[in-house]
Amino acid sequence: MTTASPPAFSHATPAFRTFCGDRAMAALPRELQRTGRARVVLVHGASVGRDEPAIGRVRQAVGDRLVGAFTEVRAHSPVPTVEAASRYLAEVGADAVIAVGGGSAVVTARAASILLAERAPLRQLCTSRAADGSLHSPRLLEPKIPQWILPTTPTTAYAKAGSAVRDPETGERLALFDPKTRAQGVFLDPAMIATTPQPLFLSATLNAFSMAVEGLQAPLDDPLTDALALHALREIAVWGPRSVASPVDPEPRLRLMSAALLAGQASDHSGSGLAQALSHAVGPAFDVSNGIIESILLPHAMRFNAPACAPGLRKVAEALGRDPDEAPAEAATCAVTSVLGKLNAPVRLRDVGIAREDLDSIVDHALDDWSLSQAPRRPSRTELQELLRSAW
Repeated sequence: MTTASPPAFSHATPAFRTFCGDRAMAALPRELQRTGRARVVLVHGASVGRDEPAIGRVRQAVGDRLVGAFTEVRAHSPVPTVEAASRYLAEVGADAVIAVGGGSAVVTARAASILLAERAPLRQLCTSRAADGSLHSPRLLEPKIPQWILPTTPTTAYAKAGSAVRDPETGERLALFDPKTRAQGVFLDPAMIATTPQPLFLSATLNAFSMAVEGLQAPLDDPLTDALALHALREIAVWGPRSVASPVDPEPRLRLMSAALLAGQASDHSGSGLAQALSHAVGPAFDVSNGIIESILLPHAMRFNAPACAPGLRKVAEALGRDPDEAPAEAATCAVTSVLGKLNAPVRLRDVGIAREDLDSIVDHALDDWSLSQAPRRPSRTELQELLRSAW
């Protein structure tokens, strides 16, 4: 496919170490030694903590550098939990954090390290909307303690610099951005990922798939970003159904973890999209995972975006094996819908407990979401309402 002009882009790849397979955990003590860390804290939720064989392996790998564990991680990283985690890091004098679990553990650890270093109320540190409607992220200048990740789900949060936490009192999603909180690396360990129930694992896979699809619709001519997102798509299309068929097989899970890393790294350059902005407004408020909501909304968002991103939709269609001579929007949407079906994704908002009368409040929160500013086609309030009704 030819373009009207040669590509022009800037692509910075942050330093990041990935260890995958049976010996991944063996690299953990070497990483801590390499960076001179001596006071390590684990950050995880109750379910991970109850799996004594799994968490015991982590403690053994960290050894005498381990000074404690914050075990109160909650879904969607509520502000009170993040504040409690920050206080705990301060109390034990942590000089490194290892997040163990899914996206909420990763985000909680990252956001807590920001509060620990900046010593200011969270609302002073998060992205805010200026009087002219523009969004502003303050520069967070203090040094941050290093992070590592031992994931149990294929979350795209592995290599991110942003941390989105939820205020349970207002329902707001508060975004913190600090490149210094990017993880040093990730350890994809077969024994750890085997601890995750299949529905939770697949909902995280849906998030990675949606993020890759939306990233390819971005108004960006960067072949390096495309390569990351396209390979993530191909891997999920192949290994996602295999994971459904063989939930205890470690190979599909490890492949999907790697695909999530690719999708997350790609989205650092492409940004987020419409389905993600809406999922941020729905998921925390209704206790549904972002991946599930994104999978429901993704085909509808693709149809809405189609007039603005035909080249990107063509890439999606080709990556998923559709005829590139078809109408790009229809070919891409059909291909995506087929993959979602093989992953047992729900198809309607009502199927996951969203009531029709809730749709307007979802629109209110979505209009303030940072991700919406990165969508290839900016919707009006009325258009968002229509999209949600069609997905309901």
